[in-house]
This record gives sequence, C-alpha cells and structure tokens, in this order.
Amino acid sequence: MILALDGSSVDGRAYAEVVELTRDAPAWLNDTVSAWSTYGLGLFAMAMVVAWWRARRVSATAAVTALAVPFAVVTAYAVDAVLKLLVREDRPCQSLRVVTLEACPAHGDWSFPSNHAAVAAAAAVALLFVSRRLGRLAVVAAVVMAASRVWTGAHYPHDVAAGVVVGALTALLVMPAARRHAGAPAGRLAATRLHGLLVAS
Repeated sequence: MILALDGSSVDGRAYAEVVELTRDAPAWLNDTVSAWSTYGLGLFAMAMVVAWWRARRVSATAAVTALAVPFAVVTAYAVDAVLKLLVREDRPCQSLRVVTLEACPAHGDWSFPSNHAAVAAAAAVALLFVSRRLGRLAVVAAVVMAASRVWTGAHYPHDVAAGVVVGALTALLVMPAARRHAGAPAGRLAATRLHGLLVAS
C-alpha cells in the first residue's frame, strides 16, 4: 500500500519557521550545520571502528558484539528505505517551494523517514551495547544530526523523529540478540586465521 503522504499538513509551519531562522543565522553557523549534515555520518563510522578496536581488548564475544553494530545500522537503513517507498512523501522544499541551505533533491528522493536520522540513531543505540561512553557521545551526535536535517531544509521535523524511532527500535531489536548469541561465533572465529578481528595481539 502506497500512502503518498503530504508532510506539509503535519508540521509544515514548524518547518517553515526553521527555514526562516536560517536566513538570519550567521554564515558560520549555517556552514557548520550544513557540513555536519552532509559529512557527520562519517563520525559514526569512526566510532564503530573505535568500539570494535577496544572490544578486542575485552573479549572475543565483546568484539563480535561490536561487529554487529554495522549490521544493525544497515538493517535500520533498509527498513527506512522500505518505509520511504511505501509512504512516498515529497521533500518539504518541493511541497512548500522554499529556498533551503541544502539543494532541493529531485522528485522521487522521498523524505519520510529521514535516512540520516535513522542511521545515526541506530549507530548510537547499538554503540551503547558495546561502549557506554562512546554510545552516550553518539546519542548526542545523533540528536544533532537529526536537528541538522531540518535546519538545512532536507526534512520536516516528523521525518527526523520517525527516522530516530526507526533507527533506535531496529538497534534495540538487533543488538540484544547479537550479544546473546555472540559466544558461539566468537569461539569458532577465535580458532581461525580471523582471530585477529576478535582478540588484540
């Protein structure tokens, strides 16, 4: 079932107010937010690598759990992509015809839910299962990422809220199962040439 949601009827006014704020904001702020919106997901990838590297010093089981974090993120992205195809919500810059910091995507690049918010939230929640410290930092970064997508004009507020929910729920489903069943693959892989992935030498 395809919904073809008109997001402007949900919180189009709030979105327009945010876009209006960007016009009076200092250039350095807009440039910083735009850069984070565009490239910030790379920080989450780096956090996943650091979490795995540190987990190797704890145990093979912890390392396998850390290796499940990217799987949780990819799963969240896939769920988000399916929802986009089902809902088919036009980008707010198309529906409201406003000038935004980020170039308006072409028609067919659907808005609901936000991929960036889903990926960031999934990474943040999944990292909490591996490293509380990295996870907490990632949670803050995920909130900033979600907000940046509205500030740059790429999404309505409800798009990023839904993306956060999708990402967080996906990670909450994937990571407990991954941690619960990590022992068996950890034991098998630790006895192979891949043991370096799981145990610090």
